[in-house]
Amino acid sequence: MGALQNERDNYADHLNSRREAFERTCAGLTPEQLAARSVPPSSMSLLGMVRHLAEVERIWFRRRLDGGNPERLWGPPGNDDDWEGATGDHAAVDAAWAAWRAEVAFAQEWLAAHDDMGGVVDAGHHGQVNVRDVIVHLIEEYAQHLGHADLLRESIDGTTSS
Repeated sequence: MGALQNERDNYADHLNSRREAFERTCAGLTPEQLAARSVPPSSMSLLGMVRHLAEVERIWFRRRLDGGNPERLWGPPGNDDDWEGATGDHAAVDAAWAAWRAEVAFAQEWLAAHDDMGGVVDAGHHGQVNVRDVIVHLIEEYAQHLGHADLLRESIDGTTSS
């Protein structure tokens, strides 16, 4: 914690710190390790999580906040292709990280250009929500998955976050 910030910058810093923690948790692993599944019947893997979080960023920032209609990154709505399609090869890993980084960059640019955290957007089946709620939701999404990521990483090579 540092100097007092405005609300938007405070939320942005919290979200960015979760993104950075996630990236650190995945650092240094091979494609096969990133694609290693948790416990059956789960399809959860760190690589699947990269893909899933790219899709989450895309949906909330490009679709909900920016009002666009981008195609899904990995298959139609309602499928599990972000998890199921996470295979342990370099091309899949490179594509997943490139997509995640592109979506994070778009989100950071969008948020930097919008000061009004009380602005209201149509969030589809979630109804009308304000920007603040979307950002808090993203922070929660990352926090939840960071717990999963820590356990997955520890099961792969014993590394724990501290």
